[in-house]
Amino acid sequence: MPPAPKSAAVSPDLLTSRENRWLKQFRMALRGGLPTEDGSVGVEGARLVEEALRSTCRIEAVLFSESGERHRERLAPLIGRPDTGFPVLRTTDRLFEGIADTEHPQGVAALVQPRKFSLDELFATPPGSCAPLIVVLAGVQDPGNVGTILRTAAAFGATAAVTSATGQSGTASPYSPKSLRASAGAALHLPIVAGLSLAILLTQLKLNGIHCLASCVHEEAAASFSPWQVDWCQPIALLVGNEGAGLPEDIVHSADARIHIPMATYVESLNAAAAAAVLFYEAFRQRQKH
Repeated sequence: MPPAPKSAAVSPDLLTSRENRWLKQFRMALRGGLPTEDGSVGVEGARLVEEALRSTCRIEAVLFSESGERHRERLAPLIGRPDTGFPVLRTTDRLFEGIADTEHPQGVAALVQPRKFSLDELFATPPGSCAPLIVVLAGVQDPGNVGTILRTAAAFGATAAVTSATGQSGTASPYSPKSLRASAGAALHLPIVAGLSLAILLTQLKLNGIHCLASCVHEEAAASFSPWQVDWCQPIALLVGNEGAGLPEDIVHSADARIHIPMATYVESLNAAAAAAVLFYEAFRQRQKH
């Protein structure tokens, strides 16, 4: 009788059970889009994992699939340091696909604890900056827009961000998988306070001498400025509202000033992310001179 065929050897450190506690956490953070019990969020893809490893965020674990091992060499200098202190895990391609948020996963992911900041830290002038420049996302519902605004703000020198709900709508989490992808990892580097009450924020901004600018779709007769009419080198918080409705009227009227972007008459408006890019570029242009 011929000998029975030998089964393929399974690496002892390979996670092969769907019920493994690590895989459950990755599934919740990536496919579920929710923070784990300890507050970790999921990042997926070689570039985002690299950004997470380069940030000052705490890394809970890094996970490779079998095919994702091709990215290990790229990440080796960041995961091979003696001070890392987090596990580097492996699983099968099939199980990785079951936890991934993307349609064609690259086979590498990480669990990351975003840094926590106080408002005092956000209001302080960072080294090398002329003044705080804070973007406030108020009722921006689309996670892609949230991530894009954070990426643009960081690229043009914003010093911090706050996400807040309005009476009309909430703001998508800056740490959801889609937001993180759209931000290209900027959300892991930019100081962020998420989910703060808008009323409390506006009060604290005024108490700390930070000027609130309400971005408006249409030019208003009273206290309305074009981007180049604003002194962006003073402490500023730019309020960006909901994609369709914009900022609530009470928020607009409570701001120190309104800002609009002049456009050709046949263009109705820019979306929230595009408008934020225009405004932050003007801020960057002015602040580069100081």
